[in-house]
Amino acid sequence: MKPFYELTQKHKKNVIGLMSGTSADGVDVALVEITGSGLTTDITLMAFETIAYTSEIRTRIFDLFNVETAQVDEICTMNFLLGKLFAESVLTVLEKVGITPGQIDLIGSHGQTIHHMPTATVPATLQIGEPAVIAHETSIPTIADFRVADVAAGGEGAPLIAYPDYLLFHHPTQTIGLLNIGGIANLTVLPAGKGVEAVHASDIGPGNMILDACVEKITDGEKQFDENAELARQGKVYVPLLTQWLTHPFFELTPPKTTGREMFGTTYADVCLQQIKAQDISEEDGLATLTAFTVESISHYYTDFVASKTPLDILHVSGGGARNPLIMQGLADAFAPIPVVNVAEKGVSSDAKEAIAFAILANEAVHGNFANVPNATGASCGKILGKFVCP
Repeated sequence: MKPFYELTQKHKKNVIGLMSGTSADGVDVALVEITGSGLTTDITLMAFETIAYTSEIRTRIFDLFNVETAQVDEICTMNFLLGKLFAESVLTVLEKVGITPGQIDLIGSHGQTIHHMPTATVPATLQIGEPAVIAHETSIPTIADFRVADVAAGGEGAPLIAYPDYLLFHHPTQTIGLLNIGGIANLTVLPAGKGVEAVHASDIGPGNMILDACVEKITDGEKQFDENAELARQGKVYVPLLTQWLTHPFFELTPPKTTGREMFGTTYADVCLQQIKAQDISEEDGLATLTAFTVESISHYYTDFVASKTPLDILHVSGGGARNPLIMQGLADAFAPIPVVNVAEKGVSSDAKEAIAFAILANEAVHGNFANVPNATGASCGKILGKFVCP
């Protein structure tokens, strides 16, 4: 553990955050200069890139999401293969920016979630992308597998973004909402002038996951997402179907709560497509309705669980959904007069935000700081997150 002890003595570090989300489209690599820790944390994003998976790798990842057909030997193989791909992604980005691995102090890797079941009889969660492989291939100390400590303490294991959100965005006079729209949408609320114990956060429901899956099926794989909402713009929202989708029982659950592909994955997307066809509406109408589904589920969550207790002064949006103009316009209309702005306006890259968060979580682990937020995850106590792997 000597490399990690030495890092506790450094006030400024170069840290890489790695993220592969529920969309499983590639590895987000964020190179971050981090000064301090805890409330003194200050960051500078030095580089960011998404290294896309090949179609073969993406297919193999998606095959692991299917509990009926996923094979133990393939899970084992992909754990090591993704670890190697994560390491190669790190080295690729470092070469592009002219920095050697020896100049990097630490890697924080989220891994690739393939199954998440924190409310099962035996709570569990599984992220793959073996950190021992990452550390060996890069020669950089690595911290990974951040969710399990929170789940072990009775938490949902998510959203872990709540703690980095607090460090970067808490404000003495403004109550701030931080909405990330990836495959799943989640919201962090930072009450004005309050400490981390007052922060609350939760998954909301589907972000881009169902929409992306349906676009891929409708276009026979030519498109993986609806870029600039070009397809959805050609359609109209079909209200009866939207109303039906909003009755999903997940939306009634009291936060904190988490969800993922187990609930809103390919199987659910197939059901949505069948329902679209059954209504005899166009595919574009269906995509417009799915886009509205994301917006309305977010709006309903705010109305049902947030507005009466901690009304927002501003809502910052990040993730792939922040690039969808129909989603952003829908949120602006739903939350008015609360300003809805891309988090990039606060100087933090919208696309890089989650990868940055895992760089911060790795730094917090080195300094022995609790980095889960029990009020957000439901854990019984604060926990130091992550497993430490020496190169």
